[in-house]
Amino acid sequence: MSTMDKYVSKTVQTIPPSGIRKFFDLVSQLEGVISLGVGEPDFVTPWHIREACFYSLEHGYTMYTSNQGLIELREEIALYMKRHIGVSYSPEREILVTVGVSEAVDLALRAIIEPGDEVLIPEPSYVSYSPGASLAYGVPVAVETFAEDEYRVRLDRLEKSITPKSKVLILAYPNNPTGGIMRHEDLEALVDIIIKNDLIVMSDEIYSELTYNGQHVSIAAMPGMKERTIVFNGFSKAFAMTGWRIGYACGHPDLIGAMTKIHQYTIMCAPIMAQKAALEALRHGETEMKKMVENYNYRRKIMLSGFREIGLECFEPQGAFYAFPSIVNTGLNSEEFSEKLIMEEKVAVVPGNAFGVIGNGHVRCCYAASVADIDQALDRIGSFLARHRKG
Repeated sequence: MSTMDKYVSKTVQTIPPSGIRKFFDLVSQLEGVISLGVGEPDFVTPWHIREACFYSLEHGYTMYTSNQGLIELREEIALYMKRHIGVSYSPEREILVTVGVSEAVDLALRAIIEPGDEVLIPEPSYVSYSPGASLAYGVPVAVETFAEDEYRVRLDRLEKSITPKSKVLILAYPNNPTGGIMRHEDLEALVDIIIKNDLIVMSDEIYSELTYNGQHVSIAAMPGMKERTIVFNGFSKAFAMTGWRIGYACGHPDLIGAMTKIHQYTIMCAPIMAQKAALEALRHGETEMKKMVENYNYRRKIMLSGFREIGLECFEPQGAFYAFPSIVNTGLNSEEFSEKLIMEEKVAVVPGNAFGVIGNGHVRCCYAASVADIDQALDRIGSFLARHRKG
């Protein structure tokens, strides 16, 4: 059989498939699986947001928008960002509406990176940052974080990772997969080294509304950091709008302008119906959003106490909707544990090494699932551990 591999870019060939999607595909092939794998709210988008989409269709909103997105949505985003993180952005020059935060991250990397530039990525990290850097012909550089530091970026580890080729630092807090956060003092400690080394910060704050003990803090609010920080946020997690694929980026006009240039040649604009729904979410969605966050917090506590009861050590997540328990007491690596668990007990989790080598010895478990499913999954994992725990 002939192969077309020789025509595929070497850069693409070297990028592994997503470790998350591998287990998502397994779930779809098996019956009776409880999935703690894919990071997706189990809530349906609130009715009033869906209704705004229906209304937009009924009134003929089926056309292109400005490349940057509807001006009224950008104005509402500006108001929200001022409320949420205390930073003012110009709707006309400093905000770009994108097809999810994933597109925004890709645009920023392609707009900033020259071949060979290094992208500093605290790990464990979301699966797309390292491949995204490679696809932009940059060099991803892992900055290790650990449970004993509550998965915060430590100044000494960041400093050791910086070289003359370092250009971008990605900060993604609350963190996927660990649930770690960065406090005001943690971010403040990094500012001098960021400015000294002339780094651009890409701050992925898609989980910022899902913070359980205290208020989310953005590095863009630190003195001297607004102009060198691109803040990403969206509607997927806090407003249960994953399938709507709507996000945004806020930053310096030069950076947003460069991203918009790529966006207009590749995507044109985000779908107008999704933009209308997002506008409704920002204007009237806070009450429902807070109810969902309270529910996630309740489930977080159930999962954390459940892991500890069955003998899995687990850092207490402070944000997002993931727990990242250690499975080293089984003697299995992350891939082995995840594959055996789904085949033997029909519980799907994501191996920790999908989020970087440092994640091996852990698995990611999403608690955006029903309490009944979480309870049953904990029972099944407990049975699994009884058979596989070392000693």
